[in-house]
Parts: sequence; C-alpha cells; structure tokens
Amino acid sequence: MNSLGFDKAPKDTRVVVAMSGGVDSSVVASLLHEQGYQVVGITLQLYDHGEALKKKGACCAGQDIYDAKRVAESMGFEHYVLNYQSRFQDNVIEDFVESYLKGETPIPCVKCNQNVKFKDLLQTAQDLGADCMATGHYIQRLVGDKGAELHRAIDTSKDQSYFLFATTQEQLDFLRFPLGGWSKDITRQHAERLGLIVAEKPDSMDICFVPGGSYAKVVEKFRPGAMKPGDIVHIDGRTLGQHEGIINYTVGQRRGLGIGGGHTDNNSPLFVVGLRPDRNQVVVGPYEALARDTIFLKECNWLMPEIPAEGVDVEVKLRSAQSPLPATLYPDRAVLKMPAFGVAAGQACVAYIGNRVIGGGWITGADNQKITVAA
Repeated sequence: MNSLGFDKAPKDTRVVVAMSGGVDSSVVASLLHEQGYQVVGITLQLYDHGEALKKKGACCAGQDIYDAKRVAESMGFEHYVLNYQSRFQDNVIEDFVESYLKGETPIPCVKCNQNVKFKDLLQTAQDLGADCMATGHYIQRLVGDKGAELHRAIDTSKDQSYFLFATTQEQLDFLRFPLGGWSKDITRQHAERLGLIVAEKPDSMDICFVPGGSYAKVVEKFRPGAMKPGDIVHIDGRTLGQHEGIINYTVGQRRGLGIGGGHTDNNSPLFVVGLRPDRNQVVVGPYEALARDTIFLKECNWLMPEIPAEGVDVEVKLRSAQSPLPATLYPDRAVLKMPAFGVAAGQACVAYIGNRVIGGGWITGADNQKITVAA
C-alpha cells in the first residue's frame, strides 16, 4: 500500500488536490508531488475575479488563485482554475443571505464544503480519472473495521471536523486529508523546506465573500431593504428600544444591543435570547434565559449505520470554537446532559464518540425540556 492507501506505486496513482492558495493545500500538493504521485492541482474561482483581487486574507481570492498557480509552476505539476462562481452564489451565498433573513446564524464554510468542494469538485476529480482527492483540512481519515472513518485532527487547535460533518461516507471513501496527523508548525516547516512562496502566508480568517466580517453589509447588498427597523423586546414583554435590522443580531450576543442600561435590577447585562423575523423583533433577556438542553436537527448526515431510537451517548459541539458537551443523540435531536447557552438556529450540531466524528445536523431550534436553571 502506498501512503494514500492504494495497492500500487505513487507514480501510478492520480491525485487531485483542492488548492485554495494557502500554505496548507500548497504543502499537500507539493509533498504528494515530491513523493511521486500524479498530482493535479485545482483552484476554484468562487466569485467575481475583479472583486476577488480587492480582498486580502480570504480563501479563493484573486491573490490566492495566483499563489496556487505559482506553487504548481515552481514544483512542476499540473494546475487548473475552474470557474464555480454561479454554483457558489446559488449554493452558498444565497443560502447565507436567506438564513440571516430567517433569523438564523449560518455557517457558509460548511455549505461550501457540502455543496461545492465535496460535491461538484469531487465529481470533477472523478471525471479526471483521479484515484482520490486530497485537501489541506486538519482532520483525520482513518480506516476501521467497516471502512473509512472521520476523526478529529491531532492538533486540536486546528481541528476542522466541525466544518466537515456533512461529508458523506461515499465522499469520505474518495477523500484524503494528509495534514490531520500533525500540527501547523510542521506544515510550515515543510513549506520552508520545499521553498514554497506561501511558506509565511498567514491563515485566512474571514469568510471569503464577507470582507472585514460585515455580514449585514453582504445581506443588504443581495437583499436591498433587509435592514428594517423594529423593536427590541424583553422576554417579559417590555419594549426596550429599536434595532436597525435583525440581521445585525445573533442569539447569545451581549455587546452592541443599542438599548443602554437601567432596564434590569442591579443593571445586570442583557443578551439576545431569540429573533422573531415574522414580527421583526429582537428578544433580549438575562443570561439564564439562554439555557437550552434539547437541540432539534434537520438534514442530518450520519457516518455510522444508524442512530438508535433509544439514543446513544455522545459528545456534541454546537459552535466551532466550543468545547464538546456530553449528550444523548437521537435521530432528530440531541439532549444535553447540562444546559448550553446561546444555541442558535442555522449553526450545526456535530456529534463525536471519542475522537471519531459520527456526523451531525443543522440546528432548527432548541428548548429547555428537562433542565431547570435557577434565575
């Protein structure tokens, strides 16, 4: 077996590498080429190239496309740029905008992996006769008794398993993640050793089509008039102030509410506990009002035979940067052993047994069904 799990020599193994133009995917492509594999680098143009050139530090921007091409040229492997702009707008940007208008907090990076990179690009890789497709994600693909499994990365600070919960078993069989077993500093060391021009390139932090992190401006651009003023109401029914659009708020938010102080005993802080798009209201309340123990899910993807009706003990993450929480998982919901605070519709609930990712689903809502939190 070669390092990618095929019973043939690297020179007879064709690998498509999804290259974003960053250091991670550049190292993956370059190392595989160095090991003798038939490497084909593919970079996606996901939005208008003229606009992309204006963005810095964003995945798949104009500079990134140029960087990926230069890496391929310097190493000597094939590289192509594919225009997926219309697919990206239809499957990612439009979904992002509609999600915000419904009072949700979307995760476009998951949608991009789910509907563009691991669907359309993966199909392109198969059409090119590739044996597999490799990416620069920090996650592990391990082979168990029943086939390929998805596991958290060794470097927990870089683990990207939350964003890849929607990877299907069929996709996982075809995918490879060479960086999942080491830390980012090792990746940088290889980039320097190989003399890659991206060796010191900083990691992209912003969502690629949201320059400066201004989500509301993106929504307003695609849906003019979305910034409709409305009431900020307390859970007890009082109107405390006015907002300039619910798209400026997310569940769990404390700062920037725009209502000042003096609304509570001891001037204790208020948090966004809910959004009501049908009434154009932002609902606020004390921190304990955020407590939720039952998380309702839709469009679930499970990387195990089935979730039993009686439930299974797991750990779940409800946001990417959150520590895993113990829970009982059912086919359409997760019941937490202790309450979570700031659960937002539109985010994902990703389930783990140990380090193994067993899948997840999109959060449609949450409730407090078995846990009482003292006021």
